[in-house]
Order: sequence, then C-alpha cells, then structure tokens
Amino acid sequence: MRSLGTLVLLIALVLGVAAYFTFSNPLLGMVKKGLDLQGGVHMALEAKDDPQAPVSEEAMNAAVGVIRKRVDLMGVAEPVIQRQGSRRIIVELAGVKDPEEAIRVLGKTAVLEFKDPQGNVVVTGKDLADAKEAISGPGGGYIVQLKFRPDGAKKFAEATARLVGQNIGIYLDGNMIQNPRVQEAIPSGEAQITNYESLDKAREVAIVLQSGALPVNLQVVENRTVSASLGADSVAKSSLAVVVGIAAVALFMLVLYRGPGLIADFALVVYLYLLMGALVALNASLTLPGIAGLVLSVGMAVDANVLIFERIKEELRVGKTLRSGIAAGFNRAFTTIFDSNTTTLVAAGVLFFYGTGPIRGFAVTLALGALIHLFTAITFTRFVLTQSVDSNIIRKASFGIRG
Repeated sequence: MRSLGTLVLLIALVLGVAAYFTFSNPLLGMVKKGLDLQGGVHMALEAKDDPQAPVSEEAMNAAVGVIRKRVDLMGVAEPVIQRQGSRRIIVELAGVKDPEEAIRVLGKTAVLEFKDPQGNVVVTGKDLADAKEAISGPGGGYIVQLKFRPDGAKKFAEATARLVGQNIGIYLDGNMIQNPRVQEAIPSGEAQITNYESLDKAREVAIVLQSGALPVNLQVVENRTVSASLGADSVAKSSLAVVVGIAAVALFMLVLYRGPGLIADFALVVYLYLLMGALVALNASLTLPGIAGLVLSVGMAVDANVLIFERIKEELRVGKTLRSGIAAGFNRAFTTIFDSNTTTLVAAGVLFFYGTGPIRGFAVTLALGALIHLFTAITFTRFVLTQSVDSNIIRKASFGIRG
C-alpha cells in the first residue's frame, strides 16, 4: 500500500510539472510564435513590365533576395518568402500587425540618387555601404545616416567640393526628399537625410536603402491580415497535446524504472527548459509543426534513457557492481544514441535548407532537441544517477535486479 501511495504521489508530481511547463513556464512567453499561432500579414507582390527594369528569371530571384534581406532587417523570425509562378512573390510575416508598414518596407523600389543642380547623378544607392536610423543629438530630429563605399565616398567628396554654395538634391524613387545646400566639401564619405517625423519612419527608409534597390517593379496585388483566432484555438489544443505527450512518456519511465525513471523524468524537465532557452536565444519562432517537433524530441530523449537503462540491466545481470554496470551501460549505449541523433540532425538539416516557414520551424526544434538531449541523456542523467548510487538512493533492486 505504501509503494502504491508513493507511485500515485509521483504520478501527480509528474503531471503537475508537465502542466506547469506548458502553461506557466516564463520561457514560453519569451519564445516567438509563428504565423499559424499568432497571426500576421500575408502579401502577394507581382512584377510589372518596365522598360528600365524588365522582368526575368534572374531579376525575380534577385528580388526575392532583396525582400528576404529587408525582412531580416525588420527582425521578423522565420518568414515565408517564396516564388509563385513566374512573376509573383508570396510573403508571410508572423507578428506584424500593420500591413501598410510591411508594404512601405517591402514594396518600395528604393532607388537612391544624389543629383547636382543640373540634374546629373553624383552618387546612387549602389555606392552605399550602410544606412542606419538615428536621433540627431539631444532633443534633435530623426535622421538616416548614410555611409558610402570607398569609390562612392571619393565621388561624393569631389561633388561636394565642386558644389560648395549650391544644392545637392536627394531623390528616392525619383521623388526629391531633400535639397540641402553644400556648406563645405565632405571627404568622410558620410551624409544624412533629415526631418523624419519619427524614428520608425527613419528606420523604414534605412532598411530599404541598406537592403538595396529592387531589380523589378513590384506591385502589391494581395494584402491581408491573417487572423489569430485560429492560432488561439491551435495553441490550446497544442498545449494539451504537449501536456499529454510529456506526461505519458514521464509516467512510462516512472512505472517501468521507478527510481531511475524518476531521475530520467528530472533530466527531461531540464531538457525542456534548455530547449526553450535555446529557442529564445536563437530568436526562433515556434510553429505548430515546431510543437510537433518538440513532442517528438521528448520521445527521442526518453528513448535514449530507455536504451541506457536496458544496457545497465544487462551489465548487472552478468554480475557487475552497480557503479561499474552503470559505466558500462552508458558506454555501450553511447554509440547507438550518437548514431541515431546524427541521422536525425541530417534529416533536420535537409528540411531546414530545402523547406520553408513552418517546415523550417519543425527542423529547428528537432535539431535542437537532438543536440540537447545528447547532453541530458549522456552527461546529466549519468551524473545524477552516479550521485544517487553514491548516496545509496539507487540500488540494484531499482533496476529489477536482485543481489
């Protein structure tokens, strides 16, 4: 009766830990969620014929690269950016609430030109090395700081020396945005675009300039906000799946191995916290496929412990002491665990490099799970198990071996 009561208490403890991890773990609130869990923006951009920028396969591939760079500079994790047909690009951004902001940043051609009073181009956006938003001094206005490459800096220095006392017009996509008067030659290769109404507006311009001009004329043909209501429902169901999955594998270890199983469950909790911490550190987005990868990686982590414990039992059956049996069991299981995780990492790598959006989220979670559970199963579990043996908490009987 006492052992049954202890088992029921341990089962309740495991269920409580699983529920806490899923619903109250502060790390979960820090992990970014994908489009399927929190909604965002869906855009379709279509290339239009232009004599100055003809549509071609190379131009479309280059446009995808420019858009991807702009999205990266916006700080959106795991976006979906893919070609659709010969002229259309689909963009999905999780967590972006303002579709108009996305249009301004992604759809702007971003052709930057500095022109003299006669309309001659002095330098262009191709001469830029960097563009950053900034605040001009204490209580100053919002600006975009420009830095030219060496060749561009030389051309800009020569132009400003020649045009002292005259104006240099700054044009973006053919529209003059400023026409400052040159006070003196500027040999530093740096310039400023001033008078933005907010730092966010300056950042938008800095992003499009830093990413380079689009090689084709893209127009927004579809733009909509993806509702998060489906995501909320999915989160609830996925949370339940995580609780059931973690609790099931934890109870399996507890019922099958008792004391050592409890140590494996403790290692599992550590594994889950390390995995969440890694997702936060990498700024990765958690998607529904990513949650599936998390549950799958939990099963893999427990599978490694099952393999280790069975190898230990085999060593104990041939008469080895508990400490030597644990050492031999871990050594025998290591090669198998390492090989299985290596194949998992290869599969995750293929999914990440050839997949898109949610598939890449699944790959990231699966790969991180494989790497982290190598540590928890081989190093952490072994350390705790050895300490438990030294403290006389774990005996041969704990593995079902008498004597």
